[in-house]
Amino acid sequence: QVQLVESGGGLVQPGGSLRLSCAVSGFPFNSYAMRWYRQAPGSQRELVSFITSGGSATYADSVQGRFTSSRDNAKNTVYLQMNSLKPEDTAVYYCNTNQGSKIYWGKGTLVTVSS
Repeated sequence: QVQLVESGGGLVQPGGSLRLSCAVSGFPFNSYAMRWYRQAPGSQRELVSFITSGGSATYADSVQGRFTSSRDNAKNTVYLQMNSLKPEDTAVYYCNTNQGSKIYWGKGTLVTVSS
């Protein structure tokens, strides 16, 4: 059974940092790309980051230079380091992967950026 479990969200002040984690089980993690999405209240879910199985990452323009995605294939975990956080980064953050047409999501972790 494929499981993706996000953690690390919370309340942080503008300019602060958080590191999100997504622990994966049930499939050969090191063979698959992973994605981070976010969904703000009243908005559509948007892609934040894509990281290949080899660890190369790309980012949405809105987070480029502030967020960094990485993965530890030995721990079956993908991370999202978020720095210089802004109120507009407030959202539920989800990790995601697909195996062909099968798409898997975690339940998400809430990040709130507020003073």
